[in-house]
Order: sequence, then structure tokens, then C-alpha cells
Amino acid sequence: MNGLRRQGELPAIFLAALITFGASLTFQACKRAAPPEPSSSAAPVSLRWPLDQSRSNKLLVEVHGLGAVSLGRLRESTWTPAEWQRLLSVYAGRTGSTSDPSLPPMLGAYRIESNVLLFESQFPVEPEAEYRALFHPAALTGEAGDPVTSVYKSPSLSSSPTTVVSHVYPSADVLPENLLKFYVHFSSPMSRGRIYDHIHLRDSAGKEIELPFLEIDEELWDPAMTRLTLIIDPGRIKRGVRPLEEIGPVLEAGKSYTLAIDSAWKDGAGVPLKQSFEKTFKAGPSDREPVNPALWRKTQPPPSGTLEPLSVIFPEPMDDAVTRRSIRVTSDSGDSIDGKSGLEDQERRWTFVPHNPWRRGGYKLLIETTIEDLAGNNIGKPFDVDKREAIRRRPGSSTVTLAFEVR
Repeated sequence: MNGLRRQGELPAIFLAALITFGASLTFQACKRAAPPEPSSSAAPVSLRWPLDQSRSNKLLVEVHGLGAVSLGRLRESTWTPAEWQRLLSVYAGRTGSTSDPSLPPMLGAYRIESNVLLFESQFPVEPEAEYRALFHPAALTGEAGDPVTSVYKSPSLSSSPTTVVSHVYPSADVLPENLLKFYVHFSSPMSRGRIYDHIHLRDSAGKEIELPFLEIDEELWDPAMTRLTLIIDPGRIKRGVRPLEEIGPVLEAGKSYTLAIDSAWKDGAGVPLKQSFEKTFKAGPSDREPVNPALWRKTQPPPSGTLEPLSVIFPEPMDDAVTRRSIRVTSDSGDSIDGKSGLEDQERRWTFVPHNPWRRGGYKLLIETTIEDLAGNNIGKPFDVDKREAIRRRPGSSTVTLAFEVR
């Protein structure tokens, strides 16, 4: 069963999440460019290819030597991707071949940093590939002129694989049979394309579960390409829909399963993983109850003048990525308290350590109602509501609060 055909069965929050994860190209928003700068004020330009590993091994092209007027106009421009590409276009071609400018330019983001026009490719650099950049001064000056060109050849493959699967969430050994998501974390940026060839969900006998995941063209990677979100096909979770009735659930309570990652999967440098990975777990009963913060237990509030952590214990494991971004600490007056938060004890405990010592007074935990447990249930809203149920509980606002006091 093709998961993409059932995408409409996702609730609004997950459609928004897919759109956010599936965004394939971002450009910095500015105002539309002013009239062209006279050619007499334009400085000679040069192209450079700095590779910065901290930027997920993306291809970077810098344009140096632009005048202050040109830089100012570029900062204030509202150019479309096509307009940026008419100014600076980058093409890819394999080693031993010639980059063909008639092919579409590479996708990427354009911005001004430290008086330099910077292009950053959307995808990581491919090993043993040739890249060609063309800068067209006429797009700024409005006058005819030859483009400035530069060619870069990326290094060959590393002979020693180093990338591994560093974490898989949820980390618990027993997961609800209506589990919604896995998060697979890698130690280095990974490559896109045909990811489901390397991901397997097997039962206790080693038999592969047929099409367990929602396979969409826009793979759900974080910007660093180190975290992949796997959504279990909602059509085999939600009651009253055809896939669940005809094919059955992906997971069944009381049975054991293994999530396996192949070592043949290549990282962003084109090198296979150092080793394969397996997570074995058991499916427990379904969880269709909304998240209820009234059942959360706060540990003893930290004393003032210290950096002692604040902890909240949940009655069930929570979604790792969503929970991390859904809880904030504020003062009674509403001022945000900066600090570092995290999840422990198989995502059953949330902790917060402030950057500055606690002060006496009242505080609040500000919790977004879109926070999720492992089955995708929110505060006041279950993920799966049987169509035969007449009552639907919904939260009255976008956040709820839990108060505590530091003495």
C-alpha cells in the first residue's frame, strides 16, 4: 500500500510538520533590488570554494570583490531563486566530464555575509564530482560582459567509514502498538534518496513487515541531515480507515519487533555506514488518551542561588523531538528563562538547567498543547478518534501552564 496516497489522512498538525520537514529550498527574505549599479563603480570579482565541514559538508561558493553599493542592493533585494541564479549559477558534473550550463543550476540559498555573496548548496557535496560556478556581472550592472567562472573538484571517497547510527528514539523497550514515529540520529550528515531501501522493520521470526512507513518523496531530514523522522503509516493506525481494516496494524501488542538499519546506507560523503544498527522492542497496548499535564509530577523546586536542575516526571514516555521544543520556563512576569533542557529515563523525565542561578520567586512551565506522546496524542486531543465517538476533547488555548516557586 502506497503511504503517499494516504497522506490526506494525517491531521492538520502533521500536514504542517510534513510541509516544514519537506521544504526543499530556503532563500533569505529581503526587498526587491534597486536599479543596476553603474559599471564604473563595480569592483573586479573572484570566486572561491571554501568547504566548511560544520555546515554539513555543503558546497559553498563565495563571490569576493563586490562594491558596497552592489552588496547593499543585494541585501535589500527580493529576488526569486531564478533571479539569483541569473547572477550566480552553480552546475555539477562528474569527474571526467564537462559541466553543462544548459542543465538546471544547483538548488541552494543565497545571502550576504561579511561583505561576501555566499551560495550554499541544498545538498551535501558528492565525492569525486566536478562543480562549475558562473558569476554574471551584467545581472547587476545591466551591461554586457563575460561571466566570471571557476571550477572545483571534490575529494575522493574516504577509505575508512566513520558514520554510525548514534541514537534511535523512542528509546524505551516497550512501545505502544499505535506508535507514530521513530527518530534515527546519525553521527555525521547523511545522503538523500532511496532511504527506505536501507530501513527494515521485522517481526520476531525475522519476517519483514510490509510497507510500515509513510514513504514520501520529501524525506523528513533535519537541516543538518543528521536526524531522520520515520512516520509509521497513519492509515494502519487510525481506526475506521481501510488500510487498517484490510492490511492490519504495523505493530501488534504482545509481539516483538526489530528496527534494522543497513550498513550499506551511504553518508553525505558517499561512504557506507561503519556498521549496521538494530533496535529490538516489544509492542504494548494502544495509547489513545490525550496528554494530561495534571498527571505530571514536578520534583522538589531547585533552591535559589544555584544551578540545580528542575525536573518533571511524565507518567508515560513522550515524543523526544516535539517535547524538547514544546516546554519553556518563564518567570511569573512572563520573561523567558534561558537554559538547557533535555529528556532522560527513556523520555519519561524532562530536565531544565538555567544558564544563570535561580532567583527567588514564582515561575511557570509554559507547555504547548501540540506536545506529543509516542502515539501522537496532544494535550486535550487524541491522535486517533473513532468516528463513532461523539465527544471530542480539545484544549481551550494553545498553551497550558504549570506553576512552581523557587525559595
